Amino acid sequence: MATAGDGNYYGKHGEPRKFDPKFKGPIQNRHCTDVICCIIFVVVILGYIALGIVAWVHGDPRKVVYPTDSYGQFCGQKGTQNENKTILFYFNILKCASPIVLINLQCPTTQLCVPKCPDRFATYIDMQRNMYNKSYWEYYKQFCKPGFDNPWKKVTEVLRDEDCPSMIIPSRPFLKRCFPDFTTRNGVLTVANQTTFKDWNGKMKNVTELREAANGINNVLDARSIGMKVFEDYALSWYWILIALFIAMIVSLLFLVLLRFTAGVLFWVFIFGVIAIVGYGIWHCYWEYDSLRGIPGADLTVYDIGFQTDFRVYLQLRQTWLAFMIILCIVEVIIILMLIFLRNRIRIAIALLKEGSRAIGYIMSALFYPIITFILIAICISYWAVTAVFLATSGDSVYKVMANQTLCKYANMTCDPETFNTTNVTKLCPGAQCTFAFYGGESLYHRYIIVFQLCNVFVFLWLVNFAIALGQCTLAGAFASYYWAFSKPADIPTCPLFSSFGRAIRYHTGSLAFGSLILAIVQMIRVILEYLDHKLKASQNAFAKFLLCCLKCCFWCLEKFIKFINRNAYIMIAIYGKNFCTSAKDAFFLLMRNVVRVAVLDQVTDFLLFLGKILVAGGVGVLAFFFFTKRIPVISQETPDLNYYWVPLLTVIIGSYLIAHGFFSVYAMCVDTLFLCFLEDLERNDGSPEKPFLMNNSLKKILNKQNVHTRTQ
Repeated sequence: MATAGDGNYYGKHGEPRKFDPKFKGPIQNRHCTDVICCIIFVVVILGYIALGIVAWVHGDPRKVVYPTDSYGQFCGQKGTQNENKTILFYFNILKCASPIVLINLQCPTTQLCVPKCPDRFATYIDMQRNMYNKSYWEYYKQFCKPGFDNPWKKVTEVLRDEDCPSMIIPSRPFLKRCFPDFTTRNGVLTVANQTTFKDWNGKMKNVTELREAANGINNVLDARSIGMKVFEDYALSWYWILIALFIAMIVSLLFLVLLRFTAGVLFWVFIFGVIAIVGYGIWHCYWEYDSLRGIPGADLTVYDIGFQTDFRVYLQLRQTWLAFMIILCIVEVIIILMLIFLRNRIRIAIALLKEGSRAIGYIMSALFYPIITFILIAICISYWAVTAVFLATSGDSVYKVMANQTLCKYANMTCDPETFNTTNVTKLCPGAQCTFAFYGGESLYHRYIIVFQLCNVFVFLWLVNFAIALGQCTLAGAFASYYWAFSKPADIPTCPLFSSFGRAIRYHTGSLAFGSLILAIVQMIRVILEYLDHKLKASQNAFAKFLLCCLKCCFWCLEKFIKFINRNAYIMIAIYGKNFCTSAKDAFFLLMRNVVRVAVLDQVTDFLLFLGKILVAGGVGVLAFFFFTKRIPVISQETPDLNYYWVPLLTVIIGSYLIAHGFFSVYAMCVDTLFLCFLEDLERNDGSPEKPFLMNNSLKKILNKQNVHTRTQ
């Protein structure tokens, strides 16, 4: 406990912690902390850059941008024979189980680059029957293998060698691949307005048989049509969306400034509103309970009627309303008792909220620091995504045996397309082909691609957490400079935000990296658990699912706890310049000695900031709704004609909420910093001329504290 006048207080184990009597805020003369972790962090970043370079050398994003035919050649690649053939065509789409198989280029049929998709039904047999019409063959020929020029070849031989498709189906390109042109008319599935088609041997089939091979494509294509309309709406309304987001920014700033005057009013109005609502609930339950008096069956108990699927039955029982009334009475009593016993702590929380608004008024530049954090995180995300793509596209073309016979022992085995025809595979497995499957390799680099991808994810998490930690430490240092200034604003240092950023980078990169590393490890474990959970969804092992659910819950709680510890540790680092472990320990014990104040402040702050986010997003959203639906007569002529008015509306609401969240996150960091400084102030100072309180007059009045023989703030 603190001992007034002796300059120290005692920790958990009774050891005294000495205070520097000359302490006047964030320490300027510092030394580097957690140097070893800083060195490791720099080495990891250099390794991450090296990984990106290696991935860039081996990877080829064209493998993602361009589809690849059965010969491992890109469709539409400039400087090749496929330069003008930008779309991939499948000889027999019925062999493909689903669109996912098609996109992964693992459909067991010949894949060919073509300039455009077929626009009509046709079969190889029909082509032979119409040889008098050369245009028929010329059209069909463009979907055959290059160099094939024997339209009289027997159809069985053509199908065996897959020189040409047995039939072509009207298709349209999607993801640069030809898919059947499905449409729905009056609830009936059609292809090119037809419900039937002829297969390769002339038998009539229903187009519904194509559904399994292209399951879900119709919905995707409909989504593409909607996507085009959404794009048009954005093109017409982007200017007004930016104006709405600018209004959201102004409203957020005004809300933070006005919290200095309205924090107490908003909180107490809400609390008394809750008390009134609960009181009305008690009265209503009593009224229902009394009105059921004497009604037959109303005096039965819940036990008498047992479980009922129609819950309205329970509302006909007096016992139900009596239980509701008792529960609400208990809630009402708890709320009133909490207000009575925690009134001073609530007043402290409100005073700190007002002080936070005042601090932001003096350090307005802090409100725009989240832009720096956003840029750093955007860089991390971009680098991670590009590296992941290059790693995923690393490797050479891998060819595998695609056989029509399921009993072929060579099926799915790797092969060499140049020597495939000289092997005995085609004899043992008639119709088998050596076709391109995917990109890969057998080198050491290719065998460890999955390890490199995991490293990519882990370092990405580490860097993102470091960017967030840097922002928290920078803001904490700036707001701590405000609190420990004896005379405000005269004693506030010049450019406190820039100075705090410099101290964090110069002295505490290692400490911030240490805290970020701990959090990244926990998040990586959670990522692995989510992956395992996805893999076990189809499993029938109930115990494994239960164990995995428990682990996910535990690590979720652990992540929240570490974020709480890290946040407060960064505040102590910004103030005292100590290493991460010492700062985390000091912050934790300081908060535990004031655990009730911590709980009250967190709840009050969370409520007011959540209310602010809802007010900003809701208010701007309502204004946008009236504008985009042309319900504001004055400016209705300026409203663009949209396909879906909800597109810009949702963008404005979500964007306004994110803008408010960005500004309010600075405010929350400000309040947390001032709170820790306030607790330190209470334990460090006693109001004497040598150790005056630095808290404002409102807090001193609430705590019945005062400075003796000191100049007024």
